[in-house]
Amino acid sequence: MITFLKGTLTDALPTQVVIEVNGIGYEVLIPLSSFEKLPPLGQAVTLKTQLVVREDSQTLYGFATDDERELFKLIQGVSGIGPRLALNVLSGMNVATFKGAIGAGDVKLLSSINGVGKKTAERMVLELKDKLGPAGGAAALGPAAAPGDKTIADTAAALEALGTKPAEAQKAAQAAQAMLGPQASVEELVRAALKGGR
Repeated sequence: MITFLKGTLTDALPTQVVIEVNGIGYEVLIPLSSFEKLPPLGQAVTLKTQLVVREDSQTLYGFATDDERELFKLIQGVSGIGPRLALNVLSGMNVATFKGAIGAGDVKLLSSINGVGKKTAERMVLELKDKLGPAGGAAALGPAAAPGDKTIADTAAALEALGTKPAEAQKAAQAAQAMLGPQASVEELVRAALKGGR
């Protein structure tokens, strides 16, 4: 089992990174919450990882924190949810907000996540409430220091990776930034754009 990777960040997109470890490049799928915490390209990075082995693939998922990785594992324990949807959940909501939504039984908030319908949200509440216990409300996210154009491009790329058409992704990214302001992070913009599209 590969439990973490420590190496040089050689490539980074909102939904995946490449980390060079002793001359080997590992492609790792990540949630938006981890993308926000990455260092600049060429810098040292450590990601907690989870290897998911299927008949036709071996996919490495990476997380900036233990909390994200543990929640990723927990979400997959819900019937009908695989690793891709679990990653979408972490991209659509931070750990504290998700735990708060489960604790409060907030199906509406959970179903605002891309790919999560009402029935899936209800199943998550039912199956995770006892495992997560009562949790606090949403945690505030800090503003990003990224330039506006790069933030828009990263937001559009993330929306495309989550299933939005390219032209719509660009418009949604710009609309979200107009609503939240230039200091909003990619993670905040993606969440706003996804909610706006419903």
